[in-house]
Amino acid sequence: MNLTCYIVDDEYHAVKILRQYIEQTEGLELVGYATNPVTGLNEVTRTDSPALTFLDVDMPELSGMEFAGLASLHTEIIFTTSFPEYAVEAFEKQAFDYLLKPVSYERFLKSIKKAKKAALIRQAPAAAAGEDFFFITTEIKGKMVKIAISDIIYVEAAQNYVRLHLHSGRIMAYLTMTEVSDFLSRYAFSRVHHSFLINDQKIKSVEPGQVTLINDRIINLGRTFKGPFLERMKSLLIRTKRKY
Repeated sequence: MNLTCYIVDDEYHAVKILRQYIEQTEGLELVGYATNPVTGLNEVTRTDSPALTFLDVDMPELSGMEFAGLASLHTEIIFTTSFPEYAVEAFEKQAFDYLLKPVSYERFLKSIKKAKKAALIRQAPAAAAGEDFFFITTEIKGKMVKIAISDIIYVEAAQNYVRLHLHSGRIMAYLTMTEVSDFLSRYAFSRVHHSFLINDQKIKSVEPGQVTLINDRIINLGRTFKGPFLERMKSLLIRTKRKY
C-alpha cells in the first residue's frame, strides 16, 4: 500500500523538487499540491486525507505553524523550510519530521523510511479477542468510541483535552491527564512527564533523560516523574554477575 503525499509550499520551485522526489520513490503516491496554504488546508482536511503532508513554514495568509495546528489530526506533517529556528515549535505542533531546504534526496529518503515504519505500526492489529478496552465520549451527543488498551502508544495533554496516540491514528477526548492516568494505572502505563503518559508495552528504548517509543517518538522525562520511572525500568533489567 502506497503512502499518499500532499505538498503545500508557496514556492513552485520547492514544489517541483518534492514532486520529483515523491514520483521517483517507490511506495509513495502524490495526490496533490498547493501553492496557496488555504487551498491546501481544505484539501488536506477532507475525508480522504493524505498520509503525509510536506509543508513550508513561511507562507502568506496562513503560516505553516497555523496550518499544522489545524491539520495535524488529519495527516502527518513534514515541515520543509529554510529556517532552522522553527524546529522546536514544529515538534511542539507534533511534526513528524523537519527538513531544511535545500532538501537532499538522501535526507528525504531518511524521512520516508521513518514514515513507512510508523505506517506499519499503525496498521498492526489493534485488540485481540477478549482484550481490555474502554470507551470515551465524543463531541457527537450520546456517541461513545471504543479504545483498546493495546492500541494506545501514548497519551498527551492538549490544553483542556487529551490526545490519544493509537496504532490506528489519533483521537481527542475531553478528559484531564489525571483522569486518564488514574484509569490506566491498573495497566502497564507510566506517567513520564506532566504532559505525557506512555504504554510501557510500546517502549523501544530508555535513556537517562528520555524514552523512545516503537513509533520512534522521543519523549523527555519530566523532573517529577523521572526517578520513579527509571527505577521501575531498572527493576526489569536482567543483570549479569560476570565481570567485564
